[in-house]
Amino acid sequence: MRARLAILLLTAGLFAGCGYRLVGTASNIPEGIRVVRLDPLENRTSRVQVEQILTRALADELVARRRFEILTGDEGAADAVIAGGVSAFNVRPVTYDNQGRATEYEILITVQVAFRQLSPEVVIWENDRYQFRDSYRLEASELGYFDRETPAIEATARKFAETMVTDLLEGF
Repeated sequence: MRARLAILLLTAGLFAGCGYRLVGTASNIPEGIRVVRLDPLENRTSRVQVEQILTRALADELVARRRFEILTGDEGAADAVIAGGVSAFNVRPVTYDNQGRATEYEILITVQVAFRQLSPEVVIWENDRYQFRDSYRLEASELGYFDRETPAIEATARKFAETMVTDLLEGF
């Protein structure tokens, strides 16, 4: 019995010291950052509303993570700020049907974003060309094809926000 207990404790000690962690528990964020202001992303593209959709998705993901209190605009004192802009937005067909009509499109979003501590002024994480790709299919209806771009952007924005917030929190 003692031998089993000793082996169990030795094994637990080895795993505790090996550097493994649960996904999502690592963080490069200073402990003093509790309140974060999320500035609306700037739109530097020709696609209307893409910055609003992405900003809303980022806010939702940050709130869901419960790591910070999130402020928008000038709602009070923040310890840090997330700010940036959408620098590129492209949609291109990738799959066609036998009549030459596009049936699947790829969305490519490029964002310039920075996460800065306000006092003292320190850049915690930034990426000038943060890219995210996703695709969506068009379904044929009796009346032909209908526009699915805006719902596809919203779905892509949720995946984008999840990936970006993970990278931001874990320092990738």
